[in-house]
Amino acid sequence: MTPRPTPSGSDPKKTAKKKVAEKAVTKKASAQKAEPVAKKATAKKAGAGKTAAAPGTGAAGTAAAAGAAAAETAGAAKAGAKKVAAGTAGVVKAVAKKVGAETAGAAEAGGKKAGTEKAAAEKAVARKTVAKKALVKEAGVDKPVVKKAAAKKGAVKKVTAKKATDKKVPAKKVPAKKVTAKKAAAPKPGDETPVAEPVAAPVLAPDEFASLPAASPEVPAADRDRLLSGTHHNPHGVLGAHPVPGGVAFRVFRPYARGVTVVAGDVRAELQDDGEGFFSGLLPLREIPTYRLLVAYEETVQDTEDGYAFLPALGDLDLHLIGEGRHEQLWTVLGAQPMTHQGVTGTRFTVWAPNARGVRVAGTFNFWDPSAFAMRSLGSTGVWELFVPGVGEGELYKFEITRPDGSKTLRADPLARRTEVPPNTSSIIHASHHEWQDQEWLANRAAGAPAHEAPFSVYEIHLPSWRPGLTYRQLAEQLPSYVKDLGFTHVELMPVAEHPFGGSWGYQVTGFYAPTARLGTPDDFKYLVDALHQAGIGVLMDWVPAHFPRDDWALAEFDGRTLYEHEDPLRAAHPDWGTLEFDYGRREVRNFLVANAVYWCEEFHIDGLRVDAVASMLYLDYSREPGQWIPNVHGGRENLDAVDFLQEMNATVYRRVPGVVTIAEESTAWDGVTRATHHMGPGGFGGLGFGLKWNMGWMHDSLDYMAHEPVHRKYHHHEMTFSMVYAYSENYVLPISHDEVVHGKRSLVSKMPGDWWQQRANLRAYLAFMWAHPGKQLLFMGQEFAQGAEWSEAHGPDWWLLDPAYGAEADHRGVRDLVRDLNVVYRHTPALWQRDTDPSGFQVDRGRRVGGQRLRLPEVRRGRDPPAVGVQPRPGGPPRLPPGRPGRRPGLAGVPEHGRRQVRRRRRDQSGDREAGPAELARPPGQPPADAAAPGHGVAAPGLNQNSGADPWGSAPGRRGILARAEVTHDAQVVTSAFGSRPVCSTPSRWVARVSATYRSLVP
Repeated sequence: MTPRPTPSGSDPKKTAKKKVAEKAVTKKASAQKAEPVAKKATAKKAGAGKTAAAPGTGAAGTAAAAGAAAAETAGAAKAGAKKVAAGTAGVVKAVAKKVGAETAGAAEAGGKKAGTEKAAAEKAVARKTVAKKALVKEAGVDKPVVKKAAAKKGAVKKVTAKKATDKKVPAKKVPAKKVTAKKAAAPKPGDETPVAEPVAAPVLAPDEFASLPAASPEVPAADRDRLLSGTHHNPHGVLGAHPVPGGVAFRVFRPYARGVTVVAGDVRAELQDDGEGFFSGLLPLREIPTYRLLVAYEETVQDTEDGYAFLPALGDLDLHLIGEGRHEQLWTVLGAQPMTHQGVTGTRFTVWAPNARGVRVAGTFNFWDPSAFAMRSLGSTGVWELFVPGVGEGELYKFEITRPDGSKTLRADPLARRTEVPPNTSSIIHASHHEWQDQEWLANRAAGAPAHEAPFSVYEIHLPSWRPGLTYRQLAEQLPSYVKDLGFTHVELMPVAEHPFGGSWGYQVTGFYAPTARLGTPDDFKYLVDALHQAGIGVLMDWVPAHFPRDDWALAEFDGRTLYEHEDPLRAAHPDWGTLEFDYGRREVRNFLVANAVYWCEEFHIDGLRVDAVASMLYLDYSREPGQWIPNVHGGRENLDAVDFLQEMNATVYRRVPGVVTIAEESTAWDGVTRATHHMGPGGFGGLGFGLKWNMGWMHDSLDYMAHEPVHRKYHHHEMTFSMVYAYSENYVLPISHDEVVHGKRSLVSKMPGDWWQQRANLRAYLAFMWAHPGKQLLFMGQEFAQGAEWSEAHGPDWWLLDPAYGAEADHRGVRDLVRDLNVVYRHTPALWQRDTDPSGFQVDRGRRVGGQRLRLPEVRRGRDPPAVGVQPRPGGPPRLPPGRPGRRPGLAGVPEHGRRQVRRRRRDQSGDREAGPAELARPPGQPPADAAAPGHGVAAPGLNQNSGADPWGSAPGRRGILARAEVTHDAQVVTSAFGSRPVCSTPSRWVARVSATYRSLVP
């Protein structure tokens, strides 16, 4: 590294030569015989009191000659003497200062003629630096003065700094002899000037501090070079205050500073400039005091604590857990943490970089110059730490890392909790101040049923484009009410973790612990989650632990070597996306990801994580040709490290955060994705531990089937029914996600065959089939109102389609109303969600071909306690349920004794306007449906009301009737056509098969 010119213009080699010369002059002056005189001592309180210059010896001529010799040898030696009136008390304050690297000692003036009543001081003109002026002005420090004590015989004995420190003085106050401005007490021959020894703070009172020369222990050359190059592993062992023989040594590294003064209480001692930004001094103290630094720059003076005066802010337990990869709250110990440490407010910076030769912090608080902010290595853990006093929230920062080859890189904090808005990449110091209001939601979530046994319909959204331009807080005013109106139980947010490229939709994450700054601060995001919870809506979040981008300011080769990515090139890069894959075999990396999952659930109250690209994690040969992957230790293609990671992540999240759910986007037939990690499967291995899994097979097969023209569907019935073969092997979610409506795949309604009328009819049939199928539902934004165009993150959904001024607005609003009705029925019908994963909860009864072309699939869904729900699409007549069996209600297997069922079919007009909705579903007991007697509507299935007694919609005498009506919406005409060869007819576009379930409970 090229040495930086020192602020004082001194050269270290020349400075050393000057010190040798000055030392010789000092010895010569002190060798002269003289009688010592007593001198008034000014005491300072506990702190880094500066060593003052001792009185010289010999006559004035000798002192002048010595000063001239010192100036000639050392060059421009600094000395000054000032006569100060002590007032009534006659207290003489003497403070010696050393300024600049050239100052090696002070030339001392001798005493005048003995017996003189009035002491006079000769003033020597010394060159003053800009830094000294700034310090005097800022701190109110008097100019350095050296007093001449009156001597009987006109001689004063020289007392060196070393000799002064050897003198032992008790820690208590030393009585001072009063010296008036007119007359000074003459000391006896042989007396020496009383000097304070190193004592525990407080040292001396302000009027008792002795004027002593300050020694200047230099920083060792090796340490100096490492500090300058940013490769020192323990800067705290060199900089700061350290006990040494003779006192306490203070060393400060402040490039570009003109001067540094140590302040301890009322004591101020200016340190010597050693060049290249180093300042040092030795004070005669027994213990290290509490002190501050006044750092003078060209135009300002900075009053600050010394960052190298603090002990490590990480405990041994934290370091042990980090080293073992078991710290489940990693975000509390790594990154930038505003805190109060040892009574001082500041920020603790910590980062894991085990391969780095050195780490420093750069930010707005040091004008992005990290030179004076070197971090220390905390042993074998690979963690570097530095507490910076006076730095707080809102400051930008990065870590400057010196790689093993000596090159440097500036990196964002991997655990930053807040970042700049892209394309800027700096991390921001952050502390949360949000006060949560969702305690009731969290309590109910923890006490509720598991997700696979509860209603679970999800609205997937991309926050930046749902309503472009809205912030987190503005979204909190609109999103909860919209989702609640549609009846969804949860929203799933596409990745909100910080990502540099908006076109990645959040799936190329660089800030794993920071919500994207595009929409606001982390507290703003918490406000949005809080608002959704208060509206009764759960919040899921896409989480991407499979890969990360190659940006050179983020995680890629973070400390100069492969760290977060795998060291094997065949396993480091993802062949499809060009990103890097995490090394799940490294415990610190696994800890980074597991703690991240816990972080989102604990800190942001996220109710579930949808884990992206699980299949790419599980298989070593995923998207790789032979020869591009290496088998595992057993010779297989399974990534055993990834399996261990997923099991650990799921077990940790479920243990720490009650009521959450993890969802796997896994597209293969891996066994036991949703099986508990401690439950052994057929192969003798535990499951991955997820709560739910996306049913990618159902999604592809069903969409392929619906894309066929009706005339061709008779050859593809297996595509619609195959999902029932494996529907109960896992806890499934039926996803129509963002992946299916982009990149040329077309929107959901555009996938349907036929003209616009037929496309909407097929879409309604498909949505009804989806809500009735075993499994949970997920629908991407824009598909709920049949948007015809593909989704784009640039502009989001086409909300203008719902504008009443638009001619086809009714078509789109009708589909949205259908989705609302489906969700209302779904949430209030336990048979549709309670036994999704139990084969006994669903039955396809008497499926048969009609004329070799059409397939009818009467479906029966069963819950635990509520009655069963049956649906049979059938054109040309009333819907039918399969006949009953002996001992059971006709047509309904598992129906309670006091249950009544009625299946009706209702038409809707071609515009899609809803004719029945939640208001009708909430019809009071005893009131028949409004259209019960209408021709062609409400035709009862044979035998459903046999032996029912009085009005099936009313209450029996002596009993209170409880009516629960559940609606399962199907487009009966289109469903039949979807299974047949004939195209849909031109009759009204939509048929709704409504299953009305009525049951009574006995009450006393």
